[in-house]
Amino acid sequence: MRAPVVENNRCNCAALRKASRRLSQLYDAALASSGLKATQFAILAEIERRQEAAPTMRDLADALVMDQSTIGQNLRPLERDGLIALVLDKADRRRRHVTLTKHGRSRFAAARPLWETAQTRFESHFGKQEAANLRAALSTIAEAPMDPGPSWFSPRHESPR
Repeated sequence: MRAPVVENNRCNCAALRKASRRLSQLYDAALASSGLKATQFAILAEIERRQEAAPTMRDLADALVMDQSTIGQNLRPLERDGLIALVLDKADRRRRHVTLTKHGRSRFAAARPLWETAQTRFESHFGKQEAANLRAALSTIAEAPMDPGPSWFSPRHESPR
């Protein structure tokens, strides 16, 4: 039987931010030789995933759970370095689609094995199934609506009373 967990800090947000910083350090260190940060790699991965239909800046911001000004700030260095291109929508010139350039695809491909190394290192330390469970729980949080009302989480979770 396990002893009860003693929590020094019950703040979910603080715990998540600490864990996020620790994981960012792991992935940033692994990706360092590629010249990409973990955040930049995640952005390039999302663009690559959507290569058949280039996402708009809004689509990308929504997929990465960022506001549009933050995604804009994160895209500027990638555009400056020639990794992405912002292409005006032919039907609506107010919208810009984000595409990987040839250089961006090459840099992403070179960084992928480095990301795999970080992924393997984390999963070997934390456990593959535990990592999968963690991703599932975090996805539930990330996909929750912005208004954290009583139905914020899926029905399997009880809302606080």
